[in-house]
Amino acid sequence: MARIGFIGLGNMGGGMAASLVRAGHAVHAFDLAQAAMERAGAAGCTLARSARDAAAEADAVVTMLPAGPQVDQIYRECVVGAAPTRAVLIDCSTIDGPTARAIAAYAADQGYKVADAPVSGGIAAARAGTLTFMVGGTGEAFAAARPVLAGMGKAVVHAGANGAGQAAKIANNLLLGATMIATCEAFLLAQNLGLDPQTFYDIASEASGQSWSMTGYCPVPGVGPDSPADRDYDGGFAAALMLKDLKLAMRAVQETGTSAPMGAAAEALYQLFVNQGGAAKDFSGIMRMLQGAGRA
Repeated sequence: MARIGFIGLGNMGGGMAASLVRAGHAVHAFDLAQAAMERAGAAGCTLARSARDAAAEADAVVTMLPAGPQVDQIYRECVVGAAPTRAVLIDCSTIDGPTARAIAAYAADQGYKVADAPVSGGIAAARAGTLTFMVGGTGEAFAAARPVLAGMGKAVVHAGANGAGQAAKIANNLLLGATMIATCEAFLLAQNLGLDPQTFYDIASEASGQSWSMTGYCPVPGVGPDSPADRDYDGGFAAALMLKDLKLAMRAVQETGTSAPMGAAAEALYQLFVNQGGAAKDFSGIMRMLQGAGRA
């Protein structure tokens, strides 16, 4: 059993912290939102008085925060110097690679092992402890982080040096965003051609068009496994966060000179969806915007 400081208890972080408790770890958790703290306490976490308090005496510190500026601030003001240098520092947020590398360099200079370990799988996987982690860091940092991450996931993959985990995540979410839009379009076309959505699902899920966006997270209510589409597109992975990840991906596309017209189109469509009030809805809720455009 390890003592783990966990900072950031939102939709993803709360489930992850609870998974660590179930795995037998002593989790000292902190979030600015009182409701998130109450849920963490009910899940068996010890509630810390501050982020610094959560990091104190920890064997590992896990952060799950909205964006790079928050991660940088928390590391510089609350984690480095508060956590003992024996602790491995694991950031599971999705942020840009340069910020991840700068944070890692800053903490490593103070004697810490640091890993960027963004996640894939969504809220349900966070609660079930079946996330996939893509990890950037030294071999020593990965070895120290792996037992902690294993308590929250089904797969823990070493992607390379610091920043490589973030590279894998933004490339993955570029693919996910574009695939979800194409999945929605395919279902709408099938319906407009007279096919029942369940019938199309039964065919395409066993054919060459199959994807996780279809068989694991179907954007059509009542079709496939339970998904946010069955709950009015509430919960899940907010469209605003998908847009954030697509913007990170497109920034990397520009920096590397990569050709990504599908990624650019996905970013533009999610920006439109967010502008139309879809920010808090699950990213599969873009189905509704496409339905409306089709009826126009």
